Amino acid sequence: MSTSSSEVSFKQYGGNAAENYERYFVPAIGAPFATVLLGAAALQVGERVLDIACGTGVVTRLAAEQVGPKGAVAGLDVNPAMLAVARSVPSSGAAIEWHEANAESLPLADGSFDVVVSSLGLQFVADKASALREMRRVLAPEGRLAIATVGPTPPLFAILEQALARHVKPEVAAFMQAVFSLYKPQELETLTSSAGFRNAGVRSETLSLTLPEPREFLWQYVHSTPLAAAVAQIDDEARAALERDVVAGCRSFVKDGILTEDISVVLTTAQK
Repeated sequence: MSTSSSEVSFKQYGGNAAENYERYFVPAIGAPFATVLLGAAALQVGERVLDIACGTGVVTRLAAEQVGPKGAVAGLDVNPAMLAVARSVPSSGAAIEWHEANAESLPLADGSFDVVVSSLGLQFVADKASALREMRRVLAPEGRLAIATVGPTPPLFAILEQALARHVKPEVAAFMQAVFSLYKPQELETLTSSAGFRNAGVRSETLSLTLPEPREFLWQYVHSTPLAAAVAQIDDEARAALERDVVAGCRSFVKDGILTEDISVVLTTAQK
């Protein structure tokens, strides 16, 4: 069988998922979310900040810049590969401590932070109630919480989800459903208030994302996520069909050669 364009596209991306996450996902999606989240957190110089589900540290590093050298910042993630990349990226401002742990059991002292933030992570936590109780525990009195999630599923990502279900497996497409699973204001307010937080509020902001052209968007997103292993298991023909479906579905989102998508950032804020 001759090598298809999609085979070239899929295999041209080396590195592990964490490296690709920092290289591709962070500039296109992670950094815009980080900016909106920290705007909601309203960090002050000298504050102590904990970033939960920090990934490769885009929010953590931005927080360190904002609180400055007199502040203190910690990033925590369950994934050692993500933390390895996070540690390798230069930062400025506050010193950063990195912790490998899960959100439901934080290895940190009571009342040791002024602000807890988390971007695009809480939807993947199995026991969200325990995680939020832990976030509250490590906050100082009057400490603040700011969480960014995303949803409902925007049309562009629905196209990707449907193509994955068709050409890979429905259970692989379920990853996309998980990404956009935690966005309803009542659910988020109830979770936060039930964990003991006060003044819980949920609001949405629209972010207009500028993404790579459709073929690159598909393979960069796949290689930045747990989808890569599953897509590697299908054959060239199925990968080519996946690419054809996504590229065709994305055409209406391309304007002047640029792929754009409006996406809803859901911001949950509260106080201890």
